[in-house]
Amino acid sequence: MVAATSGIDAGTDGIARSYVRLALRLDRVVPGVLDAHLGEPAEAASVAAEPTPDPDDLIREADRLRAVLDHDRHREPERAAFLDAQLRACRVLAEKAGGREIGFVDEVERCFGVRIERGDPDRYRAAHRDLAALLGGSGPLPERLAAFRDGDRLPLAHLPTALAAATGALRARTASALGLPAGEEVSLEVVDDAPWSGFSRWIGPLRSAVAVNGGLGHRVTHLPLLVAHEAYPGHHTEHCRVAADAARRPERAVFLARTPQSLVAEGAAELGLEVVVGAGWGRWNAEVLAAAGVPVDLARAELGEAVETVMARLAPVRQDAALMLHAEHRPADEVVAHLRRWLLVDEARARRMLEFLAHPRWRTHTTTYVEGARLLRPWLTGAPRDVVTARLARVLDDPPTPGALRGGPPTDPPSAPPTRPRARAGWAPWLRRTVGGRSTSSGNR
Repeated sequence: MVAATSGIDAGTDGIARSYVRLALRLDRVVPGVLDAHLGEPAEAASVAAEPTPDPDDLIREADRLRAVLDHDRHREPERAAFLDAQLRACRVLAEKAGGREIGFVDEVERCFGVRIERGDPDRYRAAHRDLAALLGGSGPLPERLAAFRDGDRLPLAHLPTALAAATGALRARTASALGLPAGEEVSLEVVDDAPWSGFSRWIGPLRSAVAVNGGLGHRVTHLPLLVAHEAYPGHHTEHCRVAADAARRPERAVFLARTPQSLVAEGAAELGLEVVVGAGWGRWNAEVLAAAGVPVDLARAELGEAVETVMARLAPVRQDAALMLHAEHRPADEVVAHLRRWLLVDEARARRMLEFLAHPRWRTHTTTYVEGARLLRPWLTGAPRDVVTARLARVLDDPPTPGALRGGPPTDPPSAPPTRPRARAGWAPWLRRTVGGRSTSSGNR
């Protein structure tokens, strides 16, 4: 094994640093796979100055690092499991960059560590029945849902104020529950034309830019879900907590899409609002917005939360659509019909979903939302508040692999105080309005 270990520093830290360099090189041949680099800019600049890597060389490097890791995994088994899962995904991405054909289901399994299949229509029908009971009235269910959502629309003129209020309130909740490093900040931006509803982009140090597509027509009830996912306690929170403690885990200096790390991060972001606010978040959000001068109907707030909770049970429909498109090679019109039938959306909305699902860069990304939330839900719900917040802190700082998540929630200590310095509560975000589109991003919500 001498040849396999040559050129790699000893120990898990050495393997981790080699993995980071591999990830930076992989982004040269799979543009956009690197969501964020929290390490030294000089390291990224050095890799950028190299000749364009050969995907076969990256495959060999991933294999070499895994071989070395096998000899070292007994020292820090959890870190070794994370690195091994990431390296497996890197190999697949390099294979595809080199032109190798990989079936969609196999690609998802090898990248994310989960085996996916179609959802159960009986569960979708049960969700529809529950939704019909919540909404009341008569007539086709899609029309009743559309009418409810129309009544929940946030006037565009109030979107900047509502974003600022929701972000500030969720930041305070996150700082209290988890702790935030001093000096972190989120910049908010409203754009008029984009293929997504919102995304978070790390610009460092300790700073993210969250863009929200004002052209879609946001809803009062959905706004806190979006902000929680992208900012507090979602992607920005994870990035800035890791950046504030970057020396502890060198491998965490890179965030890679289409890997198990991405699946766990998206799952945690999907469930973040439930963790830091909990049941009753609909009323809580409405009161926050009302206090900021945003016109809201407080009487609809609890119903809005109940509707979103039922709709979350239909999330696998999007994964069905990805399977239909990429594994079963069904016609686009059939995929659109499936989305319309089960998600109760109109043709225009279904076509926008199809556009994202068909994009070569993000065709597997829907799995991160669906399976990530499915695996993390037993960890982050159904336990006392201090327990689930401690678990969320653990997931953000040292993400478990999908295999570890399948083993069930961890054994919890009696109490779990925040593990990071808390931030000042009196922060107000900066907002600006931008006209024009942006490139497709993984933060498509």
